[in-house]
Amino acid sequence: MRLLLPMLAAVSLSAATLRVEVDGRDTGDGSRRRPVASAGAALDLARKLRAADPTEAVTIEFGPGRFELAEPLRLTPADSGVTLRAKSPGKTTLSGGVRLTGWREDSMRKGLWTVQVPAVADGKWYFHQLFVNGQRAQRARTPNEGYFQTTGRLGEKSPITLPFRPGDIRPEWVQLPDARLIMLMKWTDLQVPIRAVDSAAQVAELPGGPRPYWMDEPDARYWVENVPDALDAPGEWYLDRKSGQFSFLAPKGVNPNRATVVAPRLREVVLVEGDVKSGKPVTGLTFAGLAFSDADYDVPADGMISPQSAVPIRGGFRATHAVDCRVEDCTFANLAGYGVDLGRGTQRWKFSGNSVRDIGAGGIRIGEPGDRQPTAVDACHSHEVTDNEIVRLGRIFAPGCGVIIFQSGTNHIAHNHIADLFYTGISIGWNWGYEATPCRGNVIEFNLVERVGQGKLSDMGGFYTLGPQPGTVIRNNLFRDVQSYRYGGWALYTDEGSSGIVVENNVAYRCKDAGFHQHYGRDNVIRNNLLAWNENHSVMRTRVEEHRSFWFTNNVVITRSGTLLGSNWGGTTNQIWSDANVWFDTRARTETSKYQFANQPWAAWQARGQDPHSVIADPQLVDPERPELGLKPDSPAFRLGYRQIDLTGLGPRPKNRRR
Repeated sequence: MRLLLPMLAAVSLSAATLRVEVDGRDTGDGSRRRPVASAGAALDLARKLRAADPTEAVTIEFGPGRFELAEPLRLTPADSGVTLRAKSPGKTTLSGGVRLTGWREDSMRKGLWTVQVPAVADGKWYFHQLFVNGQRAQRARTPNEGYFQTTGRLGEKSPITLPFRPGDIRPEWVQLPDARLIMLMKWTDLQVPIRAVDSAAQVAELPGGPRPYWMDEPDARYWVENVPDALDAPGEWYLDRKSGQFSFLAPKGVNPNRATVVAPRLREVVLVEGDVKSGKPVTGLTFAGLAFSDADYDVPADGMISPQSAVPIRGGFRATHAVDCRVEDCTFANLAGYGVDLGRGTQRWKFSGNSVRDIGAGGIRIGEPGDRQPTAVDACHSHEVTDNEIVRLGRIFAPGCGVIIFQSGTNHIAHNHIADLFYTGISIGWNWGYEATPCRGNVIEFNLVERVGQGKLSDMGGFYTLGPQPGTVIRNNLFRDVQSYRYGGWALYTDEGSSGIVVENNVAYRCKDAGFHQHYGRDNVIRNNLLAWNENHSVMRTRVEEHRSFWFTNNVVITRSGTLLGSNWGGTTNQIWSDANVWFDTRARTETSKYQFANQPWAAWQARGQDPHSVIADPQLVDPERPELGLKPDSPAFRLGYRQIDLTGLGPRPKNRRR
């Protein structure tokens, strides 16, 4: 009997593990000897097992290889409790794309390859991206480098008028329905067709309008994509919708017949959808070791003026009304929108150890913008997003964020590396003003956020908050190299209505406009942060209000350029309170007579009741080029109560050190 029990256990485990192999057949039973070939067939078998025994723990195990999905992988309440995993982590890809084959090289133009795509000519398919050996290829654009610039402001009415420089926009582009003018304006982008061109007046007409006043930018930057005469640089491609001919100008040494050239056909790779009518969510799913890639996007025929954070753009892996699920050690790559989208009714997901990279918009979006008073079923909350690599974002929609939390609370965003993007690293809240929302109690800690903005957009932060958020804490993070185009390259940014937020123990350096900036809000606590080498200002405050804006205490501020305090520092000690800080300007060192605080000498600033116990002194960085290494033991900051900032475990941790 002792020998029989292990045998029965082995049989049970085998029965509950369904195998998917690239050389399988969907007529198989999912066993080791008769694996199926598709995720859909495996799910059908899993549902039958679960229907027979709802307590059965079913695992779908994918062998190595690339699995092209004909439709998104849809998981419903019937799939609750199922685990989808890779047999060899990192070796299995679920793709929303199709490999293009049968290329021919143009006999008159070396390196120009073409292939016919009948489904495009038939009107059944159109795509906006191409991936060659896993790398995003550039749709034909002009200019190849840099930007065109408008010669004045865009028109305010409909259609929107764009004044252009001679030769930048051509009348024949109006006849191309898929030509797109892409413009960067402040914290947004436009992706629109060209409706009319007056070459004599040098004015083009764009759909849309009236445009928002805040988009004013007299010399806005733009480029044009998907016009055939722009196919002039190696690596570019052009798709003709009418003929279905696809053209690719291959880089030197690349033969597309020997490369993996993939065009996406799906908008989502995975959809997890609970049953709203019955109130039955999807529960207990696990995804482990899989890669999800190659999803496209849709833009209306009249294009799109994207608001802040690319909010209309959804995710390639999307969940609604699903609770207590896990995503571990997976890869999300070459997706057009956000990588991951935890939407309405998602609760208590654990998203850890994943790679989110080469994404069209942002990395991870949580919650819904308009859900200010959700029901218990619709509420989104309590997600753990930890130990992830979230890099190379905004490749199509530049305003995408690394992680954005809309109307969602009690989330934990920790130990992530967020880098190489064009807008905000971590954005929290979606309410301009003082209205209460569910966005509260979020904890943001031990994240490394760097190379944000990169001079492409304006008005951004390493982190960015909106609206009242009682209980939200942002601590022990490192923010560096936030570089805006014109203005607004801030590390710590509490924007409109931000209230009740604690910002402590963060290091922020090499940011264009300031280490900390508050536009308006109330009762925020900014303490024990190290702000160094921020360029135009060290600390900024924009609006004076009757209540207290914030407490600014026990911080170390060190600069070598710009001013210590920028913008508006009016008001009384009841409206701002600054104390027990160390201020140091390497140009003036300890000559207090050379210091200006809000356009007044140090003595006058203190006479206003500010910084009564603060000092002007060298805080003694261990390494001036790496402020995150902290202060030397005899720093004067410690005598004022400053605590050395603990960045142990910053960014993703090894798997054996995750909680």
